[in-house]
Amino acid sequence: MDDAVLEKLRTALRGPVIGPKDPEYERARRIYNGMIDRRPAAIARCADAADVMDTVDFVRDRGLELAVRGGGHSGAGLCLVDDAITLDLSLMRWVRVEPVARIAQVGGGTVLGDLDHAAHGFGLATPSGIQSTTGVGGLTLGGGHGHLTRKYGLTVDNLLSADVVLADGSFVTANEKDHAELFWALRGGGGNFGVVTSFTYELHPVHTVVGGVTVWTLDRIRDVLEWYRDFLPQAPGDLNGFFVELAVPPAPPFPEEIHGQRMCGVVWCWTGDVDSADQTFAPVRDPGPPAFHFTAPMPYPALQSMFDGLLPTGLQWYWRGDFFDRITDEAIDVHAKYAEGIPTSLSTMHLYPVDGAAHRVKPGDTAWAYRDATWSGVFAGIDPDPANAETIRQWAVDYWEEMHPHSMGGGYVNFMGSGEGQDRVRATYRDHYERLAAVKRAYDPHNFFHANQNIAPAPQG
Repeated sequence: MDDAVLEKLRTALRGPVIGPKDPEYERARRIYNGMIDRRPAAIARCADAADVMDTVDFVRDRGLELAVRGGGHSGAGLCLVDDAITLDLSLMRWVRVEPVARIAQVGGGTVLGDLDHAAHGFGLATPSGIQSTTGVGGLTLGGGHGHLTRKYGLTVDNLLSADVVLADGSFVTANEKDHAELFWALRGGGGNFGVVTSFTYELHPVHTVVGGVTVWTLDRIRDVLEWYRDFLPQAPGDLNGFFVELAVPPAPPFPEEIHGQRMCGVVWCWTGDVDSADQTFAPVRDPGPPAFHFTAPMPYPALQSMFDGLLPTGLQWYWRGDFFDRITDEAIDVHAKYAEGIPTSLSTMHLYPVDGAAHRVKPGDTAWAYRDATWSGVFAGIDPDPANAETIRQWAVDYWEEMHPHSMGGGYVNFMGSGEGQDRVRATYRDHYERLAAVKRAYDPHNFFHANQNIAPAPQG
């Protein structure tokens, strides 16, 4: 993009437009995943919905390419494309809570910590992810699961409406009554259909939770997984616990004697009566004595930000994911093998429960196509050193390839890595894919929004 074109875009917007010659460019192009090193032609930081509409028109009318950045947590780096325009929503970071109605409206650049903090002041929350620095946009459009899923469903199950800028530059509000097909597609279909400038969520009573973690030595991983696969699906919806393979962080609450050790464990969230927490967690000794068990009452936002310091922006990441309806004995053997070979101190595997309230939504009600899944798994190679990028990538790929035959065939779209291909996208949406392609044809017939896990428009006629 030459200077004259860049200046025209700057003139059109209230927010700043950052080009490669600007001193803040290097910082502005950084995203959460340090493995992504791409150089957009410009980064348009939109101040409001009008800026978003003007940027979409500008890029489309000049035949340029567009990528959209919310919180910048895309593991595949889809918010950056070389020589394209990144439409950056980070200035649109705001939350408005209506406590009596129990709803919250948030800007498209908002991160989970913003929403958690604002809602917590009224003793409320909505299901989202597990890290406060994650953007609401990408998480929501992919489906959204985390600590409150078993109690209150997926993030998309609590989405009431969305303001969207479409490929033709127009602005619409999508909900159950208006643009209902678009609203259906937005609830799990990713960033294929437009730029969401604000989301409106239903909120639920959540204030003090009992959060914590239990870890066992790896020689107990088979016993722990056999216990976990039976225990958690039968537990009340107030209890959420995701299974994790990890190197124990050298930080509280873990005692020094287990720092750095490879272990397996469960990260807990209990939203029930605080006084009954000890009884709730008593079964953690059933698979054998844990190496460490810690739970404590805490504000919900404290649990949501528990991993922020451990996983700051700029680490090397490579991940893949799959859905599972069961944890077979053969799958446990694979988990045990790769847990022993965790390549770096931050690399990990998580199994997030997606049952409970998430199972009570009908399969066709949203674009999320795996209402029959019990767990959403992610295999994540993580390290600060770029020299280890290939090592962590290969571990994640090998782990995923050995686990995939034990999966349901598709994975959470937000856990898809770069270059997995269209077959994986189709597997993610199952028999919803054709309906999504029809919505894409209606709202983005020329596939203007294609810097994503792409759903191509259905053919005309």
